[in-house]
Amino acid sequence: MELDLQNYARILQSCNTHHSIVLGKQLHSFFLKKGILSSTITIGNRLLQMYSRCSTMTETWKLFDEMPHRNCFSWNTVIEGYMKSGNKEKSLELFKLMPHKNDFSWNLVISGLAKAGELEVARGLFDDMPRKNGVAWNSMIHGYARHGNARKAVELFKDLGSLGDSFVLATIIGACVDLGAIEYGKQIHAHMVVEGLEFDPVLWSALINLYGKCGDLDSASCVLNWMKEPDDFSLSALISGYASCGRMTDAIRLFDKISDPCVVLWNSLISGHALNNEEIEALALFNKMREKGVQEDFSSIAVVLSACSSLCISEHVKQMHGHAHKIGVIRDVIIASTLIDAYSKCGRPNDACKFFSELQAYDTVLLNCMITVYSSCGRIEDAKHLFKTMPTKSLISWNSMIVGLSQNGCPIEALDIFCKMNELDLRMDKFSLASVISACASISCIELGEQVYAKATLIGLESDQIISTSLVDFYCKCGLVEYGQKIFDTMTKSDEISWNSMLMGYATNGHGFEALLLFNEMRNAGVRPTDITFTGVLSACDHCGLLEEGRKWFNSMKWDYHIDPGIEHYSCMVDLYARAGCLEEAMNLIEQMPFKEDVSLWSSVLRGCVAHGDKSLGKKVAERIIELDPENSGAYVQLSSLFATSGEWETSAAVRSIMREKQIKKNPGCSWAES
Repeated sequence: MELDLQNYARILQSCNTHHSIVLGKQLHSFFLKKGILSSTITIGNRLLQMYSRCSTMTETWKLFDEMPHRNCFSWNTVIEGYMKSGNKEKSLELFKLMPHKNDFSWNLVISGLAKAGELEVARGLFDDMPRKNGVAWNSMIHGYARHGNARKAVELFKDLGSLGDSFVLATIIGACVDLGAIEYGKQIHAHMVVEGLEFDPVLWSALINLYGKCGDLDSASCVLNWMKEPDDFSLSALISGYASCGRMTDAIRLFDKISDPCVVLWNSLISGHALNNEEIEALALFNKMREKGVQEDFSSIAVVLSACSSLCISEHVKQMHGHAHKIGVIRDVIIASTLIDAYSKCGRPNDACKFFSELQAYDTVLLNCMITVYSSCGRIEDAKHLFKTMPTKSLISWNSMIVGLSQNGCPIEALDIFCKMNELDLRMDKFSLASVISACASISCIELGEQVYAKATLIGLESDQIISTSLVDFYCKCGLVEYGQKIFDTMTKSDEISWNSMLMGYATNGHGFEALLLFNEMRNAGVRPTDITFTGVLSACDHCGLLEEGRKWFNSMKWDYHIDPGIEHYSCMVDLYARAGCLEEAMNLIEQMPFKEDVSLWSSVLRGCVAHGDKSLGKKVAERIIELDPENSGAYVQLSSLFATSGEWETSAAVRSIMREKQIKKNPGCSWAES
């Protein structure tokens, strides 16, 4: 009989898929009939294992509840089953009820909770554990590192008091990378050498990654040279390290020494080119990889899609879309997110939306991306619905929704989202706060904007460049240019964004000469102007009536800075010409521009005709405005004023009469300013 039980136990052990459940249940019935379960705990435990592997936890729990005898193995099997099925609460409840816990019980619950990100609960159990072992230490350290808390991982490793095994060492070296703590990483490396620890490929790769990403490429190269046979991951880490420091020549030299590089190494070099704004080289290398017969993977596709989006070549994106579909990686959520982002950056949001509608699986990153896409193409209701129905929201989700609402003329709703974040006591970052300050700026809500800035100060972000830039924009949009200037003067101005905010603030508030002086300072500081910069410059020239200066910079942006003027640049120039009385030049510029003319451009010319008394041209322009927008009251009013100014009262009255006959009403003025 003993031999038969051993055979039955082995059969149960072999039942490890849901297809085996029928055989397992037959054996269960047989044991009940023979009365084996009431006398032999080993068979009951094997049945518990079988049910937890092959069936639902309902049947596992039913058997456990009916077992007359249980031991640690029985409890651990059910606790592990619930943990693996995702029911952490039930697993923890049983653990607390367990009469006698062994090391395996503690390790099981601590590691399960740490993997699931329940780090506070796991740490509480870890602190209560009577005899902490290597598995528990490793689980907690790895849990902290894996879930973005590298600092706590390092602190706990220091408490360990020993080096641990290669797994925990690789984890803690990775945490040092995240913290940029190269000096502590060097100390760990030194201890490993002093204690004569045997290095495996994982440790070598971790060390090269540490030195490479922290910029000590000489040490990274030395570590690689110590290896008898460098593996692909170590080589990849050094290539990536060279690339992250801009040393692409060294990265290429190392790559070229490898006789038969695998796809991981190709991907490292392709990524390096993309990281260093060498997108054309990245695409060329991808094609070379395929010519060499190396099969691309999802990482290759993701990098190439990013390169295509940086080049804003939508045809390349469509080709990669087709290729990703062909090789079967199109449903990967990383590829899907990258493709949606690429379509959006190439000005093809409709293609992004169409592709999203075909997907069946999403993650939070992909949904965040779609909130941004919907917001950028004016589909704010779709963005709101997506945000509302998201199963899990990250900080980026909240930030994306606030930005989207602000950009689509819904500042009040953006502020409501922010208030909800505050009520839920959610962590806020510089992007959340900067977006809300921008929302306050769009409705000139000075008091609330300053309250948000106070919140930024409380969490230590008052000197952050993104916060400061949004504050400059906020004060300027509220008409408090001097306040904006004070903030700007104290800022560290590392890029063009902060300069543009102040320059636009001057221009939109009528401080044209100050805007042009700031533009000169910006260029002298070596900051390259952008299209937004030139919008501010041309607007300043327009407000100050600086015709020659405006003409000079309009031409310079095209020929010296290779920036194609947008509709806003043409609008500034047309208005500048019209104000200066150069009406023919204004007309010629409208006809030459590569955009469809709109009413606002012709309205600028009409205002110029009124100011300079050109009745003939004014009549033609007014007719053109009415043709484009029959309900436009401004054209009638200005044409009437033009005739009245020149003393043609009857004609002026006739225009007003036509306006009344067509029931066209003059638009009343309004203001957003606070009372």
